[in-house]
Amino acid sequence: QVQLVESGGGLVQPGGSLRLSCVASGSILSIRAMGWYRQTPGKQRELVASITIGGSTNYVNYADPVKGRFTISKDTAQNTVYLQMNSLKPGDTAVYYCNADLMTRTYAHGDYWGQGTQVTVSS
Repeated sequence: QVQLVESGGGLVQPGGSLRLSCVASGSILSIRAMGWYRQTPGKQRELVASITIGGSTNYVNYADPVKGRFTISKDTAQNTVYLQMNSLKPGDTAVYYCNADLMTRTYAHGDYWGQGTQVTVSS
């Protein structure tokens, strides 16, 4: 089994900051990439940021609305990915989900998701 556990969500005023964390654990052989998605009611889940985990070169990708405000980073040894969110706007309000593209110890490859953490930006 694989578990992704997110933390760090909450209520913040516009212009404020939050840092999300996601730890992947369980029967993991290797992780190719991890990322953050977000979803609001009635809308599809959308990519916020992603980062490669394995290999010697880091590839980072950001959605246009968050470029310059959000930063994704990783701790490869701990199978952990972070999302530093600065200059938050009400439009960033959503449930944020962690995603991992990984291979298990039984050589099953696939996408795994966390349970989601609520981020609310409001005065």
